Amino acid sequence: MSGRDRSPASGAPRRGVARVISKYGVTSRSQATAWVRAGRVAVNGRIVHDAEFPVRVGFDRVAVDGQPLARAARVVLMLNKPRGLVTTARDERDRDTVYRCLDDPALAWLAPVGRLDKASEGLLLFSNDPEWAGRITDPASGPDKTYHVQIDRIADADLLARLERGAEVGGQRLGAKSARLLRAGGRHSWLEIVLDEGRNRHLRRLLAHFDVAVLRIVRVAVGSLKLGELPKGAWRVLTEREVASL
Repeated sequence: MSGRDRSPASGAPRRGVARVISKYGVTSRSQATAWVRAGRVAVNGRIVHDAEFPVRVGFDRVAVDGQPLARAARVVLMLNKPRGLVTTARDERDRDTVYRCLDDPALAWLAPVGRLDKASEGLLLFSNDPEWAGRITDPASGPDKTYHVQIDRIADADLLARLERGAEVGGQRLGAKSARLLRAGGRHSWLEIVLDEGRNRHLRRLLAHFDVAVLRIVRVAVGSLKLGELPKGAWRVLTEREVASL
């Protein structure tokens, strides 16, 4: 037999130590990087200063301030996102972000689960569990998303049918799982559109393809979780039952 390491640890996936810490849900990756550089992180009893120091997941022992790294309890909250905020922790153009609404500093390391563009509003989820978040945003496993959309015309049956049939837009197939008229008045109407996947600016691009201008987009539900009466800019932590339902 050769001298090559045949132990289970030799085949374990390796990840940068800052990434491993963030995946445990205890802080953001950028904050974990700061901890490493400050000498607060040890791997197998040795202080490391490189955020990309390779850790064998499931085998190497990681400690922060002398305490073994432990997975944080899952936290999921919902925000009623106002218009005009970008869904990011930091914006290179110094625009206001959704974190302006999270008035508790302890929540600053929660990550958005999916996105709403700057002009869109409504239900936006945050969590410290990236694996759970990945399942929610995965088109194959994630729940449907329901939107109320105000457009610049009175929608007819033909438009609703075209939205459900979908179209090739910019090399991508875009469509709605369902589309129905909610109400109409004057020159505008509100639609309820359900998506079972969410591509970048999905609704705006799809409607623009049919020469329809969007006036407002409000996400009102993710799966069975409804925005309800949560005030604009307010947030609340989900119950375990609500999280399980997603």
